[in-house]
Amino acid sequence: MNIVADNLDLWGPALLNTLALFLGGASIALVLGTVLGVMRVSSVPAGRAIGTAYVNLVRNTPLTLVFFIFVFGYPALGLPRLDYAALAITAIGLYAATYVTEVLRSGFNTIPVGQAEAARALGMTFGQVMGNVVLPQAFRSVVPPLISTLIAILKMTTIAAGFSVLELGAVRANLSERGENALGVLLWVALVFVLLVAIMSLAQRSLEKKWKIVR
Repeated sequence: MNIVADNLDLWGPALLNTLALFLGGASIALVLGTVLGVMRVSSVPAGRAIGTAYVNLVRNTPLTLVFFIFVFGYPALGLPRLDYAALAITAIGLYAATYVTEVLRSGFNTIPVGQAEAARALGMTFGQVMGNVVLPQAFRSVVPPLISTLIAILKMTTIAAGFSVLELGAVRANLSERGENALGVLLWVALVFVLLVAIMSLAQRSLEKKWKIVR
């Protein structure tokens, strides 16, 4: 316990930064992933092509390389300066969006085509069909894989430790300089992540139970 109690000045900011990276990256991933998912099932060929190209290009690029591009490539473009934490959030969000896209696309495929056709027959536009008929059902059907993707995003935050962002993945290096046992620090970091994942798993079961009743 002394590893935590004697170093709250590091553990506190590290945990908060991890949560900020997760929430920021997950928000970008969910919004962009939903847009890309809709594009991938769009009736517009250009939309499908753009969505497919983005997913194939970004998903097949290592996340560490995406970080390098943002951290070192972004300033070279002469754009407004952002701190490493903001760049890390952006990198995680843009990368994880590809996985959200594929999860949602699998959800779209579970919805009978007849429902969309019936909605169009009633005069609904493509946007109305997606917003009122397809997306609500798709999100309900992909809760488990979507939560798994969010858990993966949480773990992605540790990569930011290599880019001067103080988060849980960077605690070991900082506490090693204070003479703390490295293995003990890593076990505490692992315990924190286990607890965070357990909370998300409970949220998953709650959503599944709630939406199962709705059906």
